[in-house]
Amino acid sequence: MKSVVLIINAGSSSIKFAIFTAVHLDCLFRGQIQGIGINDGCYFTLQDQTDKDRQSKQQINADNHQHALEIIIQWLTEHQKGFDLQAVGHRIVHGGNQFTEPVVIDEDVIRHLRKLVPLAPLHQPHNLAAIEIMRKLQPSLIQVACFDTAFHHTQPEIAKTFALPKSLYSEGVRSYGFHGLSYEYITSILSEYSETAVTGRTIIAHLGHGASLCAMNNSKSMATTMTFTPLDGLPMGTRCGSIDPAVVLYLLREKQLSVEDISELLHYQSGLLGLSGISGDMQELLNSQSSAAKTAIDVYVYRIICEIGKMSAAIQGLDSLVFTAGIGEHSALIREKICMGIEWLGIQINVQANYRNEIKISTEQSTISVWVIPTNEEKIIATHTYTLALGGH
Repeated sequence: MKSVVLIINAGSSSIKFAIFTAVHLDCLFRGQIQGIGINDGCYFTLQDQTDKDRQSKQQINADNHQHALEIIIQWLTEHQKGFDLQAVGHRIVHGGNQFTEPVVIDEDVIRHLRKLVPLAPLHQPHNLAAIEIMRKLQPSLIQVACFDTAFHHTQPEIAKTFALPKSLYSEGVRSYGFHGLSYEYITSILSEYSETAVTGRTIIAHLGHGASLCAMNNSKSMATTMTFTPLDGLPMGTRCGSIDPAVVLYLLREKQLSVEDISELLHYQSGLLGLSGISGDMQELLNSQSSAAKTAIDVYVYRIICEIGKMSAAIQGLDSLVFTAGIGEHSALIREKICMGIEWLGIQINVQANYRNEIKISTEQSTISVWVIPTNEEKIIATHTYTLALGGH
């Protein structure tokens, strides 16, 4: 029986998971239960990481998150001769001011995490639900919380502060930053590619369905585009990114929208989807001949170019740029458009290397090195889980 750790990323209607060996932290399986609570629309997908051709997708019934986790645990128990589950690691979106590194979960941790629900109402409740369900299903199992906000605690106070009354800052209204687990993973492997990227001024562009930039100096977060919530910063698949806050007041007063309606609009009907009227999926927009799709792409690229300028100012220059996540890793055209827009910084890319999706896509003449490095948030969670729960090093 093989000892493993289970990594869980719980969303509103889905649970993504990964299985890693408990010692060497090799990923054995990745999977997802999506469409939880949807009749005839719930699926259990699984991919064997040791044989990428072995994939499965089956329709299941999972009425709620507990039922979905029970299915995952049952699969773990029945697979081959069964896995010996040693610990569970959770991706937690918000750690607030209290949690600046991963922690073993106990009642005190859960109590603090509940207090953070108002800061991440669309994510935190589902993260907490997964923890509590696992405690119910396997009460003796060690669980570890890993926070998307923790990586950014190194930012200077000036970068965390909004121009609002100080009383609001003390209540927690400040910049936190997100996608920290992705940024932490990239920094953990940067030395394999470039010492300059490790010790110098580096911007990581996490461009997926959610998108953000992180400006680092000596591998420490100095500034990031997501601030109080994951809604801020760059336009995303369905999220608006930064807008004039008076837009919200206009929607309330003039359009008579409710708070719930505005939240739905900004989180799920905006971004690439709202701009194009077609889709929040970048590849679908790139394949489209629609002028609205082109506009959506142009706005997306323009905003990233502007934010790279802002992030470069925060760290007083730029030595390295790293693209990661779904769009960053797989869309050569988007990378090219972004790099063309910041050629004035000294970037020159090797067009052929870029379209071959090579790891280094800048030329030798470029004053800024440009990299394409796949992220692996589950691996960094597995590493912390193994270390904290099982004493690994």
